[in-house]
Amino acid sequence: QVQLVESGGGLVQAGESLRLSCVVSGNKFGIHAMAWYRQAPGKQRELIAGINSIGYTNYDRSVKGRFTISRDNAKTTVYLQMNSLKPEDTGVYYCNADLCSTQSCGSFTSHSGKGTLVTVSS
Repeated sequence: QVQLVESGGGLVQAGESLRLSCVVSGNKFGIHAMAWYRQAPGKQRELIAGINSIGYTNYDRSVKGRFTISRDNAKTTVYLQMNSLKPEDTGVYYCNADLCSTQSCGSFTSHSGKGTLVTVSS
């Protein structure tokens, strides 16, 4: 059974940092792409950072320059280093992973975790 478990959320003050982690387990083949989504109170879930299998990254403009996504393929883990946090970064952060359906990864299925709450006070 595939599981994605996020950790590292918490309550911090504006300007501080947090590092989120997401461990993927139960996948039979490799992991194609991984990403972090954020759902702020009363808003839709949005993609904020992604990383593909060769390390190419992309960021939403709201976090570019402050957040860094990285992955450890050996540990099937994706991280999100969040610096200079702002109150508007508050929300539930979800990890997403596209898991390969075959050895060649010609197709994949998308899975998400249950999220971890980040609260940034002003």
